[in-house]
Amino acid sequence: MDAIEPQRQGLFATCSFAVVRSAALSDKDAESLASELKLHGGEVVIDNYPESSLDLRGITHIVATTYDFPDYNACCDALIPVIKPTWVSHSLAKDKLLNPRQYNPDPRFFMSDVVACVADLPQGDSDAIAGGILAMGGLFSTKLTSQVTHIISLSTDSESCLFAQRKKLKVKMVLPHWVDDCLKLGRKIDEQPYMLPDPDILKPSMEKAPSGRLKTQVEGASDPDPSRQKPKPDQPRKLQKVFKKKTVMLAGDLGISQYLRGILHGMIEVSGGKLTESVTEADMYICKYREGKDYKIASRAGKDVGNLAWLYFLIQTDEWTSPLRRLLHYPVARNGLPGFSSLKISLSNYSGEARTYLENLINATGAVSTKTLRQDNTHLVTAHVMSEKCAAAKDWGIHIVNHLWLEESYTRWKMQSITDGRYTHFPKRTNLGDVVGHIQLDRSVLEQFFLPDDTTDTLDAPAEPDPMRQVNHNTVSARGANQTKKPNRRPTSKDAPAAQLLTPAPAKVIPTGKENVTPSTGHSRKSKEVASARLHDMTPDILLYEKERKRVGGVVYGGRRKGHDEQSEVGRKRSKQLRTLGIICTTDPTRATHLAAPYIVRTQKFVTALAYAPLVISTDFIDACLKENKVPDPEAFKLQDTENEKRLGLTLKSSRERAQNNHNQLLHGRSIYCMENVRGGFETFKSIVEANGGRCMLWRNRKGQKVSSGRTESEAGLDTDANDDVYLLTDERNENKPLICRFKEMAEGSQKSARIVLTDWLLETAMSQQILPTQRYEV
Repeated sequence: MDAIEPQRQGLFATCSFAVVRSAALSDKDAESLASELKLHGGEVVIDNYPESSLDLRGITHIVATTYDFPDYNACCDALIPVIKPTWVSHSLAKDKLLNPRQYNPDPRFFMSDVVACVADLPQGDSDAIAGGILAMGGLFSTKLTSQVTHIISLSTDSESCLFAQRKKLKVKMVLPHWVDDCLKLGRKIDEQPYMLPDPDILKPSMEKAPSGRLKTQVEGASDPDPSRQKPKPDQPRKLQKVFKKKTVMLAGDLGISQYLRGILHGMIEVSGGKLTESVTEADMYICKYREGKDYKIASRAGKDVGNLAWLYFLIQTDEWTSPLRRLLHYPVARNGLPGFSSLKISLSNYSGEARTYLENLINATGAVSTKTLRQDNTHLVTAHVMSEKCAAAKDWGIHIVNHLWLEESYTRWKMQSITDGRYTHFPKRTNLGDVVGHIQLDRSVLEQFFLPDDTTDTLDAPAEPDPMRQVNHNTVSARGANQTKKPNRRPTSKDAPAAQLLTPAPAKVIPTGKENVTPSTGHSRKSKEVASARLHDMTPDILLYEKERKRVGGVVYGGRRKGHDEQSEVGRKRSKQLRTLGIICTTDPTRATHLAAPYIVRTQKFVTALAYAPLVISTDFIDACLKENKVPDPEAFKLQDTENEKRLGLTLKSSRERAQNNHNQLLHGRSIYCMENVRGGFETFKSIVEANGGRCMLWRNRKGQKVSSGRTESEAGLDTDANDDVYLLTDERNENKPLICRFKEMAEGSQKSARIVLTDWLLETAMSQQILPTQRYEV
């Protein structure tokens, strides 16, 4: 008779762990951690890379200090949580298994090392901060404990801050502004400018530009073709593990000499690896471009596909890293990113490798990177706005964005809208060069654009499992086979706060105020992300944070205006009730599918949202949802406002049809200037122009100012008739007449026709979604 195995005892008795070694978790530390886990009943194996991959059968938890290890994607596909070693000590301290999501080493959960408590803030602000931190992987405590890393407070006079000072606790006391700026950017930024008792961001501006860190995430990954980093034969290096038992193929498109190929061959062979000419035999495929039969075979077979810069990085560090981890470690597209070839982009306030990285990233998109800024530049990418380039760009109507716009356009393989506030946010006293390189490539995007569903390039490929395509049987049984057509993708910081993937039912419309609404939707996608599903329980907190952050006073300033508590509470209850019906609130018109309003209004949100072709419905729809607690057919609530349609000479139906055909390009190629003192404000009209693809510039009558030549539009093969006219938005104030005369002179000097029009022309053009004749609007 077989002996009965004794039942394991201890906190981790139901768990089986795999410990992943790395530069931050040495062999000694891994053994110590394994002993601790075994002491409390856990089963433990330590990875044997590069000898073999992890055997995930029966494993319940992966312990790692980084998400950058070979089996990470397989762990995600198998729904096995990856946790940092601190999860072990914290679980033991609380004598219970903690939620692993807050201990994920994935940097996209950028608050994962934050344990925050709030001191002396209104309950609404405290709830909002908690929601934002929890959504991005952090922890929130209602009281000060030894595990708290940050106290969120407006001053050091609070009880928690005084106690922390008295006990000399290692805790950072920061303003709520810090949380707000981190969540706006989707990155964790330096706390120093926000730290109490004397935060820099509250001091008067001294016109001193914030300095950046010397080292960034792009060290060794700033150039996809790093000729300056070629290994030298007189400096041989003994590699211990990175190529051990690995077979490497160097593609022909690298264009390297036989001499260099020999050097690389020697390094790889000495470390236990070998070179091959067959992609089916290779473990690593090194190429320059995302194209060709071998590239597709290697990618679909789940092999490591990287460029020469990635290979050099492995040689220099002797540590494996995913080629998807850093944008310029992966092969580039020969023809660049669609839509970028007509762009001229300049950089400002980035330095060192961060600047080199962004210059090469611009080149990889197919745009032109310029050292100097001229009027024919289309974009200025800057780390902060305190520079002469930024002042000139504002006067010339050049789009001013941070590097997130460039990085996320590249990773999503689609030009991102500059109307997204994340790309135009520049926190005071923060140099955004510090957070360059905190984003990685998306496997599902690469599959969609570079690995189309055909079999012509895989006839000779081996029948091995493809992690980019394989069906996870656990997912099928839990969620249905129709959810497995695309690979699971880890959530980005942009995904989580918007809660687009977390709704329990297809979303219909999102109200954001009494006068008008810029809605969003959560329509079912072919493949929902496993990681996003894990965030499902955080959705109410995310929505609460978004609602609180945007109100007057908000999270940043702490406290509400007198008498607003009850109204805000009602608004939150309505928002959460709508969410249960699958309706999400948003103020981002780019996500809008429905726009709710009591009647046609000429507000910034309403006019801007029309450019994205939403279905315009009456606010009666919202009332019906709340009253009946179900979603009626939105088509039955189309906004009927014949009086205003007749007055404005448009119909909402025709406007929507035109917007669908315009694709946000109604004003593309048009240069539109705006008076500084115009009613409604320059920023209002700028947002409307940019939502419709135009360029809006502030007219200040500066000497030497010229109209943009429009050369980039011509080179792109676009209709350049629009460039014959240049517009100035104004009103009928007498003090504006001298500026109008000077504007005409500038236009004539640039061989353009000046159109001096009332702001009504822009509003009604945007609302009708067609270029209206200027005659009846001209001043």
